[in-house]
Amino acid sequence: MLDPSAVSAVFLDLREEGRDLESLVSELPAPAWAKPTPAPRWTIAHQIAHLHWTDRAALLSLTDAAGFARMVEEAVQAPDSFVDEGAEEGAALPPADLLARWRAGRAALDTALAAAAPEARFPWYGPPMKAASMASARLMETWAHGQDVADALGVRRTPTARLRHVARIGVRARDYAFGVRGLPAPADGFRVELEPPGGGEPWAYGPPDAAQRVTGPALDFCLLVTQRAHRTDLALTAVGPDADRWLDIAQAFAGPAGPGRAPGSAR
Repeated sequence: MLDPSAVSAVFLDLREEGRDLESLVSELPAPAWAKPTPAPRWTIAHQIAHLHWTDRAALLSLTDAAGFARMVEEAVQAPDSFVDEGAEEGAALPPADLLARWRAGRAALDTALAAAAPEARFPWYGPPMKAASMASARLMETWAHGQDVADALGVRRTPTARLRHVARIGVRARDYAFGVRGLPAPADGFRVELEPPGGGEPWAYGPPDAAQRVTGPALDFCLLVTQRAHRTDLALTAVGPDADRWLDIAQAFAGPAGPGRAPGSAR
């Protein structure tokens, strides 16, 4: 049984992450929405449109399983283009309309998450997820695409404790990162110890006595697993050959392995 307070906390954190990103774009003049971001061919409008598209998919999963199944079928028919097509559709809207739709979509998803049975599992493009896990995944993606927007605007965001959700997904996705590249998953667990924003006790994952370890700032780990910075630009340390390899290929998101960012591209 999930701790109700922990479930409520992740819903609140998702809300706050969305508000933080909205604060970066809500006052932008319309031409600024066309600024390029680090993602090839994606503008700020594409980034927000993608988040809105994925929020709608999550809402369908929670409220209309048949409708979500149809959405998945459309993705299967165009596996290499459906994400870009969804972003293009939204990016073509006037920025004020896109902002209003994204805001309304977040509110609808927030209501649906709160109403969902805590132990129920809902369909997704990967394994089915409980509502709390879905909220964590939406927070991870909101933060990652928010980083693209911040980079486009030349804004340095202050990291928050909400990164613990991103870090947890990144740790749990270790074996997936190996598997999506056709590599065998390491046989043993890793110890991951991350320095949280603002200091304090490290966020620790995995067996304390594990021979292979990863340490460093939580922000750097989150930038790595969302592929928003190259490993060589981050202060992460790996002990052990499998842990070292993991830092080269880590990803917290479902789908094919992305190209990542080039060395030296991090702000």
